[in-house]
Amino acid sequence: MDATTHSDPASAAAAPSSAGADALETPADEAAPDEAVDSEQPTPSQRTTPRGRYLAGLSLAALGVVFGDIGTSPLYAMRECLHGPHSVAPQPANVFGVLSLILWSLIVVVSLKYVAYVLRADNKGEGGILALMALASSVSSENPRLRRGVVLLGLFGAALLYGDGMITPAISVLGAVEGLKVKADWLEPWVIPITIAILIGLFALQHRGTAKVGRLFGPITLVWFVVLAVLGIVHIADHPSILMAVSPTYGVAFLLDNRLSGVLALGSVFLVVTGGEALYADMGHFGRRPIRLVWFSVVLPALVLNYFGQGALILADPAAAENPFFHMAPSWGLLPLLLIATAASIIASQALISGAFSLTRQAMMLGFWPRLRIDHTSTREIGQIYVPMINWLLLLATTGLVVGFGSSSALATAYGIAVTLTMVITTLLAYVVARRRWGFGVPLALGLTVLFLTPELVFMCANLVKIHDGGWFPLAVGVGVFTILTTWQRGRALVAARFREQLVPLQDFFELMRVELPARVPGMAVYMSSSAEMTPPALLYNFQHNRVVHQNVMLLTIVTEEVPRVAPQDRFQLTPLGPGFSQLVAHYGFTESPNVPALMASCGAPGYLPEHTTFFLGRETVLATHRPGMALWREKLFVYLSRNAQPATAFFGIPPDRVIEIGSQIEI
Repeated sequence: MDATTHSDPASAAAAPSSAGADALETPADEAAPDEAVDSEQPTPSQRTTPRGRYLAGLSLAALGVVFGDIGTSPLYAMRECLHGPHSVAPQPANVFGVLSLILWSLIVVVSLKYVAYVLRADNKGEGGILALMALASSVSSENPRLRRGVVLLGLFGAALLYGDGMITPAISVLGAVEGLKVKADWLEPWVIPITIAILIGLFALQHRGTAKVGRLFGPITLVWFVVLAVLGIVHIADHPSILMAVSPTYGVAFLLDNRLSGVLALGSVFLVVTGGEALYADMGHFGRRPIRLVWFSVVLPALVLNYFGQGALILADPAAAENPFFHMAPSWGLLPLLLIATAASIIASQALISGAFSLTRQAMMLGFWPRLRIDHTSTREIGQIYVPMINWLLLLATTGLVVGFGSSSALATAYGIAVTLTMVITTLLAYVVARRRWGFGVPLALGLTVLFLTPELVFMCANLVKIHDGGWFPLAVGVGVFTILTTWQRGRALVAARFREQLVPLQDFFELMRVELPARVPGMAVYMSSSAEMTPPALLYNFQHNRVVHQNVMLLTIVTEEVPRVAPQDRFQLTPLGPGFSQLVAHYGFTESPNVPALMASCGAPGYLPEHTTFFLGRETVLATHRPGMALWREKLFVYLSRNAQPATAFFGIPPDRVIEIGSQIEI
């Protein structure tokens, strides 16, 4: 198993890896929650299978958090297919064809790929593209080129999700509030201000935690899906012939008859499956069983009924294609539908927001993102977290998109290209896992990959036309985040290499102690160490300048494994090294939070008393130079990121009054 060691340098730029200096080969162990949590708690997939009342509650919460995005696609998907910039005329043949494509997209992309196939890629309870990347890279360690490709693909896919996370809240809320224009034209000037106010309220609520938000939103979302189903059934009853669109032959005929315009319309059809990636990313919050149960019993039936109901309405009144969802309601029900749609659109944003939180924490622990403050919002579900900085950055970007694009139709032109790329990357990574971890034969693994990759590549081609009209925005965000991810890891690797040039073997240090005979002072000193064979720089500097060594010295190495959590029995190894010296190697998963004082208390370290223990941490000032390694502009970016990362004391959970920092300068 690949792992990363956290060494003596404890600043944002620190943590040299013992596995080498390649920026894309070695994950690291960055994370920085303010408070320690019980990292031994099992994940949803590790506990005994949830039953009864607990399963029902977890499923309801999952309904509120996981399916909001895909559940609000009926607000705009059919409209964009038959009335948008790249739409086709709302004629009967086109309506049947679009509905057939929508149905089979939901079946192939969401039901088969994500729910049945990708959710199986359960990295010990954690989901999302970075968890999948870690899983794929861990089974590719014997092939460095494949491993490097897996890491690059995973990082780029993760970066693209941030752009998606900015657009989803904007298009969902704006699409719902635009229903005001159906009610009364004079309300149109209020659409943008109301949308922004709703978004501010949503992001302000995030600090309460995913669990509380899920309990609040779950019942509302359940009502929403019931409303979707009822509206669909009413209109299907008026035109039951619409059910013939279940046949895939209508979709094939649609593409053959419309040719280029039919392919372009697929960019709008794709809007019905855009929540699939968030579904996988949120698996760590609730577990796969509740997600699968809710999808097949509630979400999929309600979506299919509503889309077919919209199709039946358009058959009866082609003019309704302008906004088919809100035209489904009778005049007396328009205002209640508007209110529930607005509530559902708020919930739609939650799937991407909570997914962005999970993604950020995973990136930090794997060493691709600077340390940020993370709040754990649940004592029962360790995957439920809140990342303040990401929350407010998403709010700024989302409100800016609402103001900049001005309508959900304009936003739809920017929506899709980043999501399709991420889906393609997920399919490729899943192939590696299927072959090397699940033991699938080449015919089966390749057949499944082709089955899922074919429609996704077609969708991606259809969405390419959106780049000029706004699709450049999520791509630009993705490229920017990808640059940060790779620059941070490469910079950390360079710092590690520079430190290795200065490290002294531990045996040489012991020999120096025998010659110099330093004073041994009472108490315990804890030094961060990259390996048991090398002397931590802070220990060497302290000895050289002060000529003292504590009676008890602990050399601590924290290793981040490429799994979400480490079993309690594998947490640490304690090894005596010599008179008063010992080595403690602690292992954590990439969703766990190291807490050094709690670790010291649990490992039975000789001589450990909290009030008599001093923690020595390195504090490095990183300097950008023209030395080989990275372009100068990337070095300057790394220096900026390292200076603004969260302090190491918060990362390790160490009381600030028990810390001595020893500074040094590192040129990269």
